[in-house]
Amino acid sequence: MRILYGVQGTGNGHLSRARAMARAFTAHPDVQIDWLFSGRERADFFDMECFGDWQWRRGLTFVTAAGRIRPLATVAQLPLRGFLRDVHTLDPRDYDVVISDFEPVTAWAARLRGCPCIGIGHQYALQPGVPRSHRHLVGSAVLASFAPVGTGVGLHWHHFGLPILPPIVDHDARAARAAPSPREALVYLPFEDADAVTALLHEIPDWHFTMFAPGLREETLDNVARHPVARAPFVAVLARASHVICNSGFELVSEALHLGRHVLARPLHGQMEQHSNALALEQLGLGRVAHRLDHATLTAFLATDGPAPRRHWPDVAAAIAAWVVDRDESLAELATRLWLACDPRLACPAAGCGPHKKRPAIVSPAFFANWSE
Repeated sequence: MRILYGVQGTGNGHLSRARAMARAFTAHPDVQIDWLFSGRERADFFDMECFGDWQWRRGLTFVTAAGRIRPLATVAQLPLRGFLRDVHTLDPRDYDVVISDFEPVTAWAARLRGCPCIGIGHQYALQPGVPRSHRHLVGSAVLASFAPVGTGVGLHWHHFGLPILPPIVDHDARAARAAPSPREALVYLPFEDADAVTALLHEIPDWHFTMFAPGLREETLDNVARHPVARAPFVAVLARASHVICNSGFELVSEALHLGRHVLARPLHGQMEQHSNALALEQLGLGRVAHRLDHATLTAFLATDGPAPRRHWPDVAAAIAAWVVDRDESLAELATRLWLACDPRLACPAAGCGPHKKRPAIVSPAFFANWSE
């Protein structure tokens, strides 16, 4: 079986999920995967050894500054001509299936050529019936058209009565079982001003903070240790920190919940998915949400004591890999089985697990078919 697997590289959560899937597919020696990554510069990817001779395309991404998406700057930098060329020249017809983790080049190339395409990721869970921010009309439009697929395998912290699967947690995070250290917090706010966040953390001197962000250098500034992003040290800190302060992306929060860590999530302003995640966190009672970061918010969160909500996610990556290869059960049956493995009280009711509806695409495939340089 040959698979073309596209991964959106804007967020590190997509990469963590891809690493888990790469490991899971090693149990199927007859499967050959060609990996394609986009969404950031090729030199900015790290810890990519498990993907072999992976391909890169520029793809599409957003411009952010000071915790906000900058729409005008995003539009100004969109490489639309190169993106259209990449879609038009990528031919996935030699593959049995295309898998897209919200990666637009592979998803649109599959749609253009009429190839079967499976979407695996959190974005494919944001459908009617799931907590969702409706204040961001542009974000909803982007979600619908960014990486359209034939079959969406959505991941979330609850099934909401739909055929949605539990989160995929990378092997390293699954193995991190250290008891949390008191008064130690992990900080991952890559869209914020790192110096401004550091200054805020200095106001809480009785806590030790370990901060990761792109572009930081290794240094300790009073009670704040700052590091560039790298998977192994990140997981080591996550394993011992009692509290996690992060944006409301999906993967890190999922790992923190799996380990039983207190979570304070700040949604990236203007990013519909992150605001939807914040709604879900609050509705499910799994974490706190901060729409602004200040001393009072942080101290109130750090005063949270006792055990944090914990979710024992099963090996979802292995289950999805087997499902892709064998397809011997429906997506609803797979969802029911995995939620039962989490906790019988979370069992996905069969009546609510109907087939996924295809997410509509706002841009027609004919747009790509008729395009030429």
